[in-house]
Amino acid sequence: MKKRTEWSHKYDFGHLLVVGGNWKYSGSPAFNALAALRSGVDLVTITAPERAANIIATFSPDLITVPLVGNYITSEHVELITDIAKNEKVSAVVVGGGMGRQVETLDAIKKIHEQVDLPFVFDADALYAIAMGNLKPRENDILTPHGGEFNALFGIKPSTNIKERKKQAENAANRTHCVILLKGWIDIITDGKKTQMIKKSRETVYMTKGGTGDVLAGIAGGLLAQGIQPFEAACLAAKINGVAGEKLGKEKKAGLLASDLLEKIPAALKKLKN
Repeated sequence: MKKRTEWSHKYDFGHLLVVGGNWKYSGSPAFNALAALRSGVDLVTITAPERAANIIATFSPDLITVPLVGNYITSEHVELITDIAKNEKVSAVVVGGGMGRQVETLDAIKKIHEQVDLPFVFDADALYAIAMGNLKPRENDILTPHGGEFNALFGIKPSTNIKERKKQAENAANRTHCVILLKGWIDIITDGKKTQMIKKSRETVYMTKGGTGDVLAGIAGGLLAQGIQPFEAACLAAKINGVAGEKLGKEKKAGLLASDLLEKIPAALKKLKN
């Protein structure tokens, strides 16, 4: 990760834009943002429908929220979101958490991606914008599907045979020309040429709670925003999330919550550094 000097200042370590949420879901973009901050990014701005944005603003004074009029993201919001991305020193984007799969929402994500030339992390509902066939990922983007989302994207159910699963992920990366982080007990990260497999410990079986994937996407986005290359950012994010989950699994077992992971990210970074 980028070395910090005595004269480091705000924006040296990035500004992440999070796009997500709807009238029902506010937790996902909040997890994205807080995980990114814990991973070292300097600033996070969240653009979300007003109910979600207003709820998220109460979670922490560290979060910047931009309320969008309406219950979900539509093309009416594209200009404001792209203006923020272009004019507020944003260095990476995370999109999809809690966003919903309305046609208008997925079309808005396509337009934002076309107009914003930054690395993106596509997670959760945003993956369906790609599955529709209209949005084409770029080589500096990261896709973070679980098995079901991978099937929706590529029409293939990921195998539990690790060699076959690895080959499926590599083929998918070659088709999309970006980085794939196929989540599972063994995370597979590949750009089609380089592949890393990260096996989690037994204690991470408790990471089935909603929101743990949002934390992973936020870490990946935070690392991208700090200038780490997509493949390395995806690998490191998977390691950080896994180490944090291992620590919590030992402590809390089935009582593990996604929000608990946030406090373990600094310790996971320290362990990996050592």
